[in-house]
Amino acid sequence: MTANSPIDYAASGVDYAWLDLFKRECQRLAKGTVAGFDTPGLRDAGLRGESAHIIETADSYIAHVEEGLGTKNLVADAVYRETGKNFYREIGIDIVATIVNDLATCGARPVAVAMHAAVASSDWFRDAPRRDALAAGFAEGCRLSGAIWGGGETAALSGIVKDDAAVLGGSSWGLIQPKGRRIQGNPQDGDAIILLASSGIHANGITLCRKMAERLPQGYQTDIGDGRGFGEALLAATVIYVPFINACQDAGIDVRYAVNMTGHGWRKLMRLEDKLVYRIDQPGPAGRFFDFMVETGLTTLEEAYGTFNMGAGFAVYVPEEQASAAINAAQACGIPAWRGGTVVAEAGRKAVDILPLGISFAEDSLNLR
Repeated sequence: MTANSPIDYAASGVDYAWLDLFKRECQRLAKGTVAGFDTPGLRDAGLRGESAHIIETADSYIAHVEEGLGTKNLVADAVYRETGKNFYREIGIDIVATIVNDLATCGARPVAVAMHAAVASSDWFRDAPRRDALAAGFAEGCRLSGAIWGGGETAALSGIVKDDAAVLGGSSWGLIQPKGRRIQGNPQDGDAIILLASSGIHANGITLCRKMAERLPQGYQTDIGDGRGFGEALLAATVIYVPFINACQDAGIDVRYAVNMTGHGWRKLMRLEDKLVYRIDQPGPAGRFFDFMVETGLTTLEEAYGTFNMGAGFAVYVPEEQASAAINAAQACGIPAWRGGTVVAEAGRKAVDILPLGISFAEDSLNLR
């Protein structure tokens, strides 16, 4: 079974060149708001372009994140219609995970999480199994991350949201206390790159996968080779990495940078502005779902690594002598992890080199600032 020709993310309607351009324009204007910020005891930490925004207090940092789920729930809706299988518990966990995993990158422990659910009509909430599963999954995500569910918003937006669909997302604030727990973003030449396993696609690249499903002989019900349909494999709940970061902090492991491997795929490894090369010599297993996409010609290997997490949902950079401790911390949290590579200072070059696959992403392929 083969697809006609590979599909890239831009062809599916998601072109990061334009999304990232708007983000950079917003960052520029956001910096101009700092001068008018005058709240006693609080100071803007000055970071823009990272996964979380940080406010400094006298003895701690407060981090804030807002995130959207994207279109993953449209896959859940399709599978629900076609099979009666309800994956909205997984969707609820996904919403929390997209938020708290971003918070974890700066070392913040999530405190309170809020859900945002916008629908075309309040009729969306008449489906009790779907409604109940979504709420139960969101609550479970909060428990897994050690946060409380603090509230949220439900909005009926007829004419904006597609009929019988929902726009799902949320926000959270987290605490870094004492200040020494903050992950600063200071990787050094020779640091080990530790990769943590994903459960599958998580919540990024879904629009591209929905286009792929249209090319498959049985759509979402196409067997990917392990007994799961394409749609079911897409709907595995995102791993929550907060307990791992907490464990590293408690053990005194010097996490010099942390990356939530979401949009932009493995290019995200070079999110920092520093001129460093992230040399990968052990990318690890991608997993059956990703192997299926490449084997059937739905995408190329390079496009896949530039878009999806390809089996590694989170990464941290630690001193080489602490690599084993970081791997053990992940495994104690039930998350497979391995030493993926090394941070290298290479004459001012900035890139991600995945050596066994012959893939290299240059600096200009990621423009988040």
